[in-house]
Amino acid sequence: MSQPTHAATRSGSDLHGPAGPGQVFLVAAPSGAGKSSLVNALLEQDPSIRLSVSFTTRAPRPGEVDGREYHFVSAEEFAQRRSRGEFLETAEVHGNWYGTSRRWIEQELSQGADVLLEIDWQGARQIKQLFAQAVGVFILPPSLEALRARLEQRGQDPPAVIARRLAAARSEIEHVSEFDFVIINEHFERALAELAAVVTAARRRYASQAARAADVFERLGIGRARPGQPPGTPVK
Repeated sequence: MSQPTHAATRSGSDLHGPAGPGQVFLVAAPSGAGKSSLVNALLEQDPSIRLSVSFTTRAPRPGEVDGREYHFVSAEEFAQRRSRGEFLETAEVHGNWYGTSRRWIEQELSQGADVLLEIDWQGARQIKQLFAQAVGVFILPPSLEALRARLEQRGQDPPAVIARRLAAARSEIEHVSEFDFVIINEHFERALAELAAVVTAARRRYASQAARAADVFERLGIGRARPGQPPGTPVK
């Protein structure tokens, strides 16, 4: 089976590092691990997080709505958008193209919003090259047997497709060490609480707090550390 292919795109502006006080969260998982269910539940708990809606050339599945799950476009329109540099990264997966909107993410981050991307490991690697402070979270199933059972219970795919997804899952799981946090989705409520805890922790990192609470830092005489100084060094 061919592997997904990716390409990352830089704009004329400097994307390496935060584009504003907002935080980028990258959530990846093999198909059937419960990623979308966890993300949707997180967004219900914390509506301040904005979900990045990718563009795709694949056809909508039953129940999917254009602009909610994906922006569904033709292959021709996708190619045109890519040639104009509208995507941060693109991927070809099982013959369909996917892309992350550069302009939308830059706008959200510059306004202080936190952005969450549901993405595969290769896309996460590319985004990390553009946004060094992005937080990567990988969702694992408790076992491959449990993953198979979940895929079969969904009733969306024939056996051949399920077998292909399981084979892909084995390959994807090999890259779990590239992520900052790992959540095992065996008990949904526990996994959701852990995902929410990751978001809270990321928002408390020095760089994030310095941007979000700049007035507090200024009152306390705390500034960004100079080269060779530890974070939090008071500015004199």
